[in-house]
Amino acid sequence: MDKIQDFISLAYLVCEREALTKLVFSRPRASEEKKVTARLVRHKGRRMLALEYSLPGDTVRHKNVGESDWQAALGELCSAYLQANLITAVGECEWKVSRQGKQALLGGDRLRRALSGEDLEIKLPLAELDNKKSYILSGGEDFLKALGVSDARGRVHDKKQGKFRQINRFLEHIEDIYPRLSPEGELLIYDLCCGKSYLSFAVYYYLTAIKGRSVELVGIDLKRDVIVWCEGTARSLGYSGMHFIYDDVKNVPSGRRPDMVISLHACDVATDIVINKAAELGAGIILSTPCCHRYLNDKIAAEQLRFVTRFPHLKNKLCEALTDAIRLARLEAFGYKVAALELTDPDDTPKNTLLRAIYVGEGSDKKKREYEDILELVLGEGKKDYLKGM
Repeated sequence: MDKIQDFISLAYLVCEREALTKLVFSRPRASEEKKVTARLVRHKGRRMLALEYSLPGDTVRHKNVGESDWQAALGELCSAYLQANLITAVGECEWKVSRQGKQALLGGDRLRRALSGEDLEIKLPLAELDNKKSYILSGGEDFLKALGVSDARGRVHDKKQGKFRQINRFLEHIEDIYPRLSPEGELLIYDLCCGKSYLSFAVYYYLTAIKGRSVELVGIDLKRDVIVWCEGTARSLGYSGMHFIYDDVKNVPSGRRPDMVISLHACDVATDIVINKAAELGAGIILSTPCCHRYLNDKIAAEQLRFVTRFPHLKNKLCEALTDAIRLARLEAFGYKVAALELTDPDDTPKNTLLRAIYVGEGSDKKKREYEDILELVLGEGKKDYLKGM
């Protein structure tokens, strides 16, 4: 048995005996996840491995693996990382790969012997995953009822559970960056390409009702009927600081610097228009969740990427990643500290990337050159025409 299979079988045995304290995979081979931590839990009476993936930007994502898939999951993790530390109730062991590619399993035999006693009582109490997640919103808020997310009694409609989770997760992102907002005075917030404005109402409620702030929130969109509906809903809720304007977001006046600009699922280059306008206004914080990414599809000129772009399905996925990466590079050139984050559970929406930008000062010449170099790499001579037709 090779060292990987020996380690996997040992980790599986530890889980079987319910002796797992913690299992940590580190030193990624290529993955963006810095490490993965696994714990044994119980969910609806079944044992599960709860995996927590540590991502750049101090963010995490979670995945629960059923007992029938433990060995496959452990094998995938061993393929993705160069080190694993297995910590149990009766001892520890470490599997690792050296720089020369040699594997070692330290403490494996000793741990297996410790686990071999049939009468050894080593089961650890398993945490339950059945408890309901604690959300910022309860579902009984008036604006959620007005938006059709909840019924009159405050129960979230079954078909709106995903939207409810998405709204709460977005508010958690707002909570993360709240210390970066001005601590005093009225906050000015724009929702550009606001649509039905689920997030506008949620952010306004959070900042006024929970944080006690004075807020002017302006939603702008080119759908007249939606704007009329949003304005009427804001008035009926008594949200005096909310206003909605039927107009092109390019026409937002530049007289005042917004504290924050938000935008949810603006289609294709509409996201670029929003980002450019927000940066032009000098927004302190930009939170944008892009929608479709069609613009680059027929413009990529990088022969180095031909091995990907020759497959239409993969090309679409690549265009999505490249488009958002270019947007973040452009924002860095404008003087923003940027991050690409997971908005909410992928099961709730496939459009699940949140671009976050926090203004930190004038953009450097180095970042501007980096942005130009990226455009040249992806578009070649076509870089001079990038977004010119917006």
